[in-house]
Amino acid sequence: MALVDRTGQQVPSVVFHTRVGDSWKDVSTDDLFKGKKVVVFSLPGAFTPTCSSTHLPRYNELAKAFKENGVDSILCVSVNDTFVMNAWAADEESDNIIMVPDGNAEFTEGMGMLVDKDSLGFGKRSWRYSMLVNDGKIEKMFIEPEKEGDPFEVSDADTMLKYIAPNWKAQESVAIFTKPGCQFCAQAKAALDAKGLAYEEIVLGKDASIVSVRAITGKATAPQVFIGGKYIGGSEDLEAYLAKN
Repeated sequence: MALVDRTGQQVPSVVFHTRVGDSWKDVSTDDLFKGKKVVVFSLPGAFTPTCSSTHLPRYNELAKAFKENGVDSILCVSVNDTFVMNAWAADEESDNIIMVPDGNAEFTEGMGMLVDKDSLGFGKRSWRYSMLVNDGKIEKMFIEPEKEGDPFEVSDADTMLKYIAPNWKAQESVAIFTKPGCQFCAQAKAALDAKGLAYEEIVLGKDASIVSVRAITGKATAPQVFIGGKYIGGSEDLEAYLAKN
């Protein structure tokens, strides 16, 4: 494996074949990078464990913070076709990320990041890395160390955001259990929005059941809010917590 750090160079010139609705749409690297400040993270494959559990979700979660610090868009590149990438985006609800299907591996090979994953039955795939690109020129790359397995140490969203904004501090993760048509759930979400707190909404009947809420909190009502691993409670408990913090 001979990975290439292309810091200071232009991104490869490639046309990606994407599917939008029922139509094909070709997207060039100029479309994605020209005149823009862009963060890219590349990974071995859609639906794979680390990519789905951590890499993609965290970039999606921090998209607002990236935008506040001058980033125009966040791209996820993988050697997968557009149908797979679109299905993965829908499954992950990663609306803040532009999925880039490098099905022919042209971009990844041009980046010097194409590696053999034959032992896993993957064939040629991308090594895991991230980069900051200004108007098509690579300003900074975070390349995972060359060692066995699938290291995930430096290409994460937090590392990139701290590079862009050294004084940035991570917001504690917020999760809220809600149910459709619940006015108290709407009030709780509005309170979080007013504080500028990003949150993950877990909708009862869709993402979880009331059994899950009861098992975790001992209660059978919504909303139920967790912040930074700490159980806060319902809407009134949340208002009291936010008033103190």
